[in-house]
Amino acid sequence: MIAHAQEWFELLARWFHVIVGAAWIGTSFYFNWLNNNLRPPDPDEGLDGGIGGQLWAVHGGGFYRVLKYREAPGELPETLHWFKWEAYLTWVSGVTLLCLVYYLGSDGMMMDPAKPALGKAGLVGVGVGTLVGGWIGYDQLCKSPLKERPLLLQALGFLAIVGMAYGLCQVMSSRAAYIHVGAMLGTCMAANVFFVIIPGQRDMVDAMTRGEQPDASRGKAGALRSLHNNYFTLPVLFIMVSSHYPMTYTHEWNWALLVGFTVAGAAVRHWFNLRGQGHRNAWLLPIAALVMVALAFVTRPPAAVDVKETVSFVEDIKPIIESRCVTCHADKPSFAGYFVPPGGVVLETPAQIKGLSDKILKHVVLSDYMPLGNLTKMTPEERALVGQWVRDGASLK
Repeated sequence: MIAHAQEWFELLARWFHVIVGAAWIGTSFYFNWLNNNLRPPDPDEGLDGGIGGQLWAVHGGGFYRVLKYREAPGELPETLHWFKWEAYLTWVSGVTLLCLVYYLGSDGMMMDPAKPALGKAGLVGVGVGTLVGGWIGYDQLCKSPLKERPLLLQALGFLAIVGMAYGLCQVMSSRAAYIHVGAMLGTCMAANVFFVIIPGQRDMVDAMTRGEQPDASRGKAGALRSLHNNYFTLPVLFIMVSSHYPMTYTHEWNWALLVGFTVAGAAVRHWFNLRGQGHRNAWLLPIAALVMVALAFVTRPPAAVDVKETVSFVEDIKPIIESRCVTCHADKPSFAGYFVPPGGVVLETPAQIKGLSDKILKHVVLSDYMPLGNLTKMTPEERALVGQWVRDGASLK
């Protein structure tokens, strides 16, 4: 019952994370699209002189007109909508999942025997330090004189992401490293909303309530952080789905692949921004496509090598599966930390093994992702035998 309850708690946390994340990303995409597509109003329309831009749109059978003030309206409306809980709840649910899956889950989710032995507690400390330290470092950069030199600020921020990706991939499991880079970016995004954007907006509203002119610098600071969140979004979305594709994070150059996906995502986001502003920079999308083609080429599977003339399931494959895989992938796993087989995958009978042979090839042979963290110490020779068996037709003889 405990295992069943834990699995349901993780399911609900993940579902909630997806829901609020979609709400946050949706509002972020919409407001960035809105800002990029605003155009100066026609002087003949007689609008308030404080209007900085307007936009007409049609959706769902209705027409909409949006006006944006350069700083603030002359007086506040009775109802003013805020957008904050989407960001806060996305971060809370994401950290909850991080704790459930990585910090409280199997040791193999965090540890890699081939890397420095920091222990589970040590790696958790590194992970938490990444989130806290990442935000502090980023925040201080944004408050420094570099805020007046945005291109240099962005370049230093990018180098920091590269360094973090490389460093984490050297000390923890590659999947955990990817997730922590994404969690660090997500933390910066949510903290931007909590510590900068919303407080700045509150100060502006309070000033207007007192009949004072709002401090435009607070809005400028919030706009800078909102722009950063805009460019963080697609790299974070890639990291969220990357766990389904071990060919990326288990690769020898995993940190560089993560950097490549980050560059491609930011380029696509920049193309959308420029397009909304009326600039036709068609070269950005081909560059992003070329980056993806290069990444696909780098992650291509190695050429198959036969290690023996004939591979026998009974003599060669079954003993490997039983010693390296069945400790976790059984109806009742014996490996510490697992109450149910991961992913519902059970490999106790020949029929089950043959039925999952394609997945075994993908996760065990081509990516080295399984066994998780290689905690059962599967050798390269054993992986080659399994690969040859699957390619030869996965016979049970």
